Amino acid sequence: MSSQKIYRIIKEVTKYLLALAFIGAGANHFINTAFYLGIMPPYIPFHLAAVYVSGVFQIIFGALLLIPKYQKLAALGLILILIAVFPANVYMAMNTELYPQFSPTAIYWRLPVQAVLILWAFWYTKR
Repeated sequence: MSSQKIYRIIKEVTKYLLALAFIGAGANHFINTAFYLGIMPPYIPFHLAAVYVSGVFQIIFGALLLIPKYQKLAALGLILILIAVFPANVYMAMNTELYPQFSPTAIYWRLPVQAVLILWAFWYTKR
């Protein structure tokens, strides 16, 4: 098997993993709404609407990632979502005492993980 074929297989398999992760996370916004409301920084308005809207878009873009015609659009949408929620993760990192249910280490790890997710999604903007 050529290295090019292996690369394509890995890219396809990991695309499904990323899509499922976002679809699951989006659904979780409706299943565990209180969790997301609890981590919203006070400067973001309309907490409940923001949680629901971000959940809807995570589901939509996660699903669209699996449709070749919409893959690039979906990947860019996921990147925009990740950028949009990044300030909330920074707020959590700067105010760990407000989130005693999480270890500071877990909160800090959210920041580099978000960068990895952005790069992962960006991979699917290319054919």
